[in-house]
Amino acid sequence: MSPRRTAPDHDTTALFVRLPAAQARKLDRAAHAVGAPKKDLVAGLVDRYVDPDSDDGLHALRRLGADAPGALPRRIVIEPDEPALVVGHHSFRPADIPEVLTPAQAAALLQVDEGAVLALAEDGRLPGRRIGDEWRFARAALVAWLSDPEAA
Repeated sequence: MSPRRTAPDHDTTALFVRLPAAQARKLDRAAHAVGAPKKDLVAGLVDRYVDPDSDDGLHALRRLGADAPGALPRRIVIEPDEPALVVGHHSFRPADIPEVLTPAQAAALLQVDEGAVLALAEDGRLPGRRIGDEWRFARAALVAWLSDPEAA
């Protein structure tokens, strides 16, 4: 085992943090200078300086957090009076299916490509109406056409 490595400790928890680049380089230099893994340095600093069980310790941590480089503003939690506000909940209502379809919509309904729909319509084998240069199809007529064995 390399001298920089410590024996695995099974009573550990993974900690993934993003440090500002300057502080990360400082931690790298310190770990190299003393020949200790960064995890041991961080664990020692937490053990020595972090005291969440006392008012003074919490005050020091709050001050440290507020003065940290790149610190974000404190989060504010709003607790609603009404239980109607549920975080992470949404409702879904599918879009209404139109009664009159374009060739692309008719193709999607029939699960074929648009060219096949237009070819069948031009041949008079698919119920639809030409309006000017455009084709339109009644959804109900297409569904009835699909279920008619004579149409095939």
